[in-house]
Amino acid sequence: MTPPEAPRDAKPPQGNTPPAASVCPDHGPVDKSGLVTLKKRADFLRAAQARKRGVGSMMVQARDRRDGTQAIRVGFTCSKKVGNAVARNRAKRRMRAAARAVLPLHGRPGWDYVLIGRAQETAQRPFELLKRDLVFGLSKLHGDT
Repeated sequence: MTPPEAPRDAKPPQGNTPPAASVCPDHGPVDKSGLVTLKKRADFLRAAQARKRGVGSMMVQARDRRDGTQAIRVGFTCSKKVGNAVARNRAKRRMRAAARAVLPLHGRPGWDYVLIGRAQETAQRPFELLKRDLVFGLSKLHGDT
């Protein structure tokens, strides 16, 4: 079977077809839990200048944007210390799943969060403990305890 060809006139198809991806210019794509994903390096660097808290399975960075928007934005990163690309992607997938479960309940609107994976810990820690680490880190960053 051959793939379909592009239209010769290069016009988009007419009708009620939704876009394939979120096209919000100011923010990254919004996932099912309502979190906006950080994509720009500048956003990661601003979060690195703000509050930090190391927990057992990751480093959590948080910053209050103070720009009036209420979205919770989150970014994920792992250095090469975590391992090869397969190990880094696995660690980021696990942090993404933990963020989807925890941030809508414990994150604050208008804040940016960056989760940084740790070598061996992020990929191997039981998922419930990974979520508990994130909740603990958020409570420390926000001064709840």
